[in-house]
Amino acid sequence: MAGSDLYTGTLDLLILKAVSWGPRHGYAIGRWIRETTSDVLVVQEGALYPALHRLERKGLLSEEWRQSETGRQAKYYTLTPTGRTHLRAERKRWEQYSGAVAHALATA
Repeated sequence: MAGSDLYTGTLDLLILKAVSWGPRHGYAIGRWIRETTSDVLVVQEGALYPALHRLERKGLLSEEWRQSETGRQAKYYTLTPTGRTHLRAERKRWEQYSGAVAHALATA
């Protein structure tokens, strides 16, 4: 599914959710996605970092350099107020969409 609109939209939604509780660096965001989906979704760096930059350009994330838990400098991403509003709206759309698809697939 890489490169499809569905994958891109899903990745964006998961990234926004990952930072909704507070700042995270890119590796931690990828790890959160992998762990919370029981290793079903493993986001490669080649998809994750362009998505983070895209969301930042849209004003949905802000970034700040900080020291990570390993002592190295890392770029931490934070959800902006616009990003929080966008997350709520997209989550509602996702729930409607996924529910409709699940219903259609369950139909005999």
